[in-house]
Amino acid sequence: MKYKIEGRFKIGESWQKFRKEIEAETKRMALEKLYSLMGSNHKIKRNLVKVDSIEEVK
Repeated sequence: MKYKIEGRFKIGESWQKFRKEIEAETKRMALEKLYSLMGSNHKIKRNLVKVDSIEEVK
């Protein structure tokens, strides 16, 4: 399944919006993959990522 995740992450003193489509079996796995990608690509810790919505994409 594919999930669309929307939210924001903190860079410096400001919050940056993001929208990401991630392929995973469950919502929980998609969320874990998002945290992993944001950490590896942008060096952002999990507590600086705020998720607003997770929707399944058909």
